[in-house]
Amino acid sequence: MTVEKKKILWALYHLGERGIPFIRQLEGKGFEVLCNPHGTFYKEDELIATLPGVFATVAGVEPYTERVFQAAPDLRVVARYGVGYDMIDVAAATRHGVVIAMAFGTNQEAVADCTLALMTALVRNIVTNHLRMKSGGWRATMSPGLWRSTVGIIGLGRIGKAVARRCRGFDMEILAYDPVQDSEFARQHGVSYVPLEQLLRRSDIVSVHAPHTPQTDNMINRDTLALMKPGAFLINTARGGLVEEGALYEALTTGRLAGAGLDVFKVEPPVGSPLLKLDNVILSPHIAGSDLPTEVRVADRCIDSIAALARGENPGSEYLLNPEVLKTGRWSASARKS
Repeated sequence: MTVEKKKILWALYHLGERGIPFIRQLEGKGFEVLCNPHGTFYKEDELIATLPGVFATVAGVEPYTERVFQAAPDLRVVARYGVGYDMIDVAAATRHGVVIAMAFGTNQEAVADCTLALMTALVRNIVTNHLRMKSGGWRATMSPGLWRSTVGIIGLGRIGKAVARRCRGFDMEILAYDPVQDSEFARQHGVSYVPLEQLLRRSDIVSVHAPHTPQTDNMINRDTLALMKPGAFLINTARGGLVEEGALYEALTTGRLAGAGLDVFKVEPPVGSPLLKLDNVILSPHIAGSDLPTEVRVADRCIDSIAALARGENPGSEYLLNPEVLKTGRWSASARKS
């Protein structure tokens, strides 16, 4: 009797040929892999049309909504290629017996590297001076400097901590705001937890690393931007939904803020956004969490989780958003099917 292979949807498109070794790795573990043919992320209706018969997905930023889970009775695993899950309705996934597996602990160093690169480029006017020289100029625009400045980190999780460790090398005063505090890390690394309002008022640079939830949506808005130091800088390598872009544009064009470094946007790509036209904004295409070594770590984490779950094993509850699903009869029966 021929055993039917479990189908895996490789929903990613942005890796291109770099994704082929990971697809082969899945096939080598006995899965049938379906690839994204669209050249962009799946829309909701496209995902609904694709998922019947699919056991697991390696997910990008496509929307996993109640409608999607309702239309995908065979789906049992969404393995998120990354650490953000704002495009996944976790409650709906849980109701439908779908486990959400995350790549926690794989990309914080890459995000921190990009964050510090944006900080340095902004504060030292690297891009402005580069473009001036390319056009034949020589006179430089002076900067306030990075050494011993004050940085405020909103969200001191894995990524925020990696940023804090790097900021120590610049002898920066490090302020942090996070509802969940790690006092031992703060003590070891010279971090001072402060209320959000105080962080905004005191920081020369504010770097956002909070998750995007209904509670944090537009947390950087007209009111909070008004609390920031005149001439301060804002870095966002977390999620576009954390920042009210219209208010940020206003703060950047009125001189309230000196500049911003943005890797994420409300709508991606941010076609037509007025932020694209500002000289005091450095832009990056949602790439902070990716470098070549990180791609391997993230993909391996997704593949390992899918393979373990297909065998009926827990890949580690620290990688699952809703491990309670594994205790349901519906999951157990489905996972055993071949």
